[in-house]
Parts: sequence; structure tokens; C-alpha cells
Amino acid sequence: MRYDLMAQEALRGVVRSALELVATEGLPGEHHFFIAFDTNHPDVNISDELHERYPEDMTIVLQHQYWDLEVYGDHFEISLTFNKVLERLIIPYVAVKGFFDPSVQFGLQFQSPDSDNGGVLPAPEELKQLPGQNGDLGGEEEGKEAAAKDDDAAKDAGEVVSLDAFRKK
Repeated sequence: MRYDLMAQEALRGVVRSALELVATEGLPGEHHFFIAFDTNHPDVNISDELHERYPEDMTIVLQHQYWDLEVYGDHFEISLTFNKVLERLIIPYVAVKGFFDPSVQFGLQFQSPDSDNGGVLPAPEELKQLPGQNGDLGGEEEGKEAAAKDDDAAKDAGEVVSLDAFRKK
């Protein structure tokens, strides 16, 4: 039984639930999300231009300027601006590599089931940052600057939940 993969699937449900709340009620208070995802996943739908710029992974930020967030059972869709061009992104939860809310220092990191380590997450001390944080941060310049500041704080003080903490040694 692959409990590690089952747990990751359940934790992806946390991402879905958070996005569902935002889709219906908006972002409360200072909450905002960094979401890193695999741009090569076959069900990810982004423009060719974005895929060229981010051929492996990308991190988006849901903060000040995002539009038309739609949340489904297996994916979410959102519109963000990149270099002042509105882009529609379709991202399945299985492509999500990381989720972080710096306002409460909460983060999740996921491994692909077909990765070399069989889907086992690295130990917390090995987690330096969410994958893909060199990607474009969705939103206009003001949002990018705020997100970059939060990104630096997240690297220093973020709490990333690792499934390895629950594994028998």
C-alpha cells in the first residue's frame, strides 16, 4: 500500500479546499498563496510562451490581481497577468509541487509519484524552498514586489509539512 501517495493526495485536497474558499469568499486578511506546479504535466494548460519561459516548473502568486478562479475536483483554472498580458492557466492538483501561504507560514510540498524516490518527500531540513520559485509571479509589478518579499521571508521562516516526519525510521 502506498500510504505516502495516499497522504499526498489527501493534502492536495487541502490546496483544493483553500482555493474553494478563495473562489467563493475571496482572500481573507493578509492571506495569499504561492503555488508551484510542473509545467510539463500533460494536463497543465498554459500558453506556449509561458511554457517556453518555464519549461519545467513555475510558481504563481494569488494575491492582489487574479481573475476568474474556478475550482474543480481535479484541477483549478485562473487568469493572471504576465508582462501585462492576461493568461488563462489550467492546473491539475496532481501537477502541484508546492503550496505556501506566507501570512500564516503554512506550506506543503509534493513529489511526483514517478519521481526517483517513489513519491517520498525529502526530510524537512532538505527543503530549502518551494520548487519553481524562479518562475514568474502572477499579478502586476506591485504584487510581484510584495510576493518577492514574502518569498524571501518564506524561505527563512516557512513551515513545510513533510510526510517523512510520520514514517517509521
